[in-house]
Amino acid sequence: MKILRSEVIKYAKMLNSRKLSALRSGNISARFQDGFLITPSGTKYSSLKNKDIVFVSFKGKFDEKKGIPSSEWRFHQDIYLSKKEAKAIVHAHSNYATAISTHGKGIPAFHYMIAMAGGNDIKCAKYATYGTRELSKNILKALRQRNACLIGNHGQIAFSENLSKAFELAEEVENLSNQYIKALKIGKPKILSSKEMSKVLSKAKNYKRG
Repeated sequence: MKILRSEVIKYAKMLNSRKLSALRSGNISARFQDGFLITPSGTKYSSLKNKDIVFVSFKGKFDEKKGIPSSEWRFHQDIYLSKKEAKAIVHAHSNYATAISTHGKGIPAFHYMIAMAGGNDIKCAKYATYGTRELSKNILKALRQRNACLIGNHGQIAFSENLSKAFELAEEVENLSNQYIKALKIGKPKILSSKEMSKVLSKAKNYKRG
């Protein structure tokens, strides 16, 4: 558990250093035994210690004496329960992904790398108050057959088989968001066909293993 706590801290700090989230915004978690380890509520990531990382059971139980988990622990819980392949989750308030999310829009297949999120587009979950089951429900809908999505008026979320890959996916979502915004400034970008994206998705499965 100690090693995994350290890894959660490492990637939480990278939210700041890689400019995916400022100060204490966003959160990181990793599946562990019958629950998950998650960043605490209201703590700047630069000051995190191993003891600050909170264990939450899949039943939603945690020891308040050992710390309070991120206020958004519920959607981490629901993703782990709904997607057995999810071993780590990165939630960020990254600039470009958040900007697009404020329009309640997802990102279409303007670039083949959209496939890295698992489908032929990146969907945007409908807005709901942070930390609520309603938000979890909306996120799970947007993550159907996907491993990343935007969250309306909020940010983005990505999951994968480990923290390294989940964080890399979150960075890719932010990069694609940046490119999409720039493409829109020129005009309406060409969108790749479903047939082409099916080919890309097939190739992406092998790419991910590489």
